[in-house]
Amino acid sequence: MIKHHSDIVLEIIAHDPNTLENDLNAAVDIARERAKKERRHGILVTQHSYTSYTVAVSQDVPYGQTREAREEPANT
Repeated sequence: MIKHHSDIVLEIIAHDPNTLENDLNAAVDIARERAKKERRHGILVTQHSYTSYTVAVSQDVPYGQTREAREEPANT
């Protein structure tokens, strides 16, 4: 499932590998189209858990690039 949080942030939640891969690819395609329009930022894919990711157009990533990050679990 892909949830739009804004024009530039998409949340992906999937519980099986095929759905996860398909949804991530679709979200990256959506973000890439948005980034192409602005021509200023790249794409950041962040893993929050095994089943939860975000894909965002990010000013921290140079235009034309896609980077991956992993959110570190909070120490409790």
